Amino acid sequence: MSRRFFKSSDFLFLGRGINYPIALEGALKLKEISYIHAEGYPAGEMKHGPIALIDEKMPVVTLVADDHVYEKMLGNIEEVKAREGIIIAIAVETCPGIDRKADCVFRIPAGHQLLTPILMVVPLQLLAYHIALRRGCDVDQPRNLAKSVTVE
Repeated sequence: MSRRFFKSSDFLFLGRGINYPIALEGALKLKEISYIHAEGYPAGEMKHGPIALIDEKMPVVTLVADDHVYEKMLGNIEEVKAREGIIIAIAVETCPGIDRKADCVFRIPAGHQLLTPILMVVPLQLLAYHIALRRGCDVDQPRNLAKSVTVE
């Protein structure tokens, strides 16, 4: 996936419910180490701004769990595809039909619903890492970041 997307200038990360903070984390990691503009957004609010940015050059990372908002996430994916956006899905292996809707799919194992976010963050971090390497970024010392923050 990194081979395909490392030249992209913008990414959108979408998650619903407990996966929304994971979308934020995915966007943050990509920004921090690859210097690509990335935005995490609650998928239910996609129509309030980010939808205007979606085109054939915009990779949209969707976090798809086999839960009560699965059908709504599929709706979000269809909205992105209607605007020719590129879908990268991080999906639980039990999600039916996601392979037909997404351009790229990274499957995670099914498990307890509350553990799904932990499993989803790993491929997001790996995607950011490999994109950064392909862009020639120093992943061990990202520019303008400190290892710790001190507050007085």
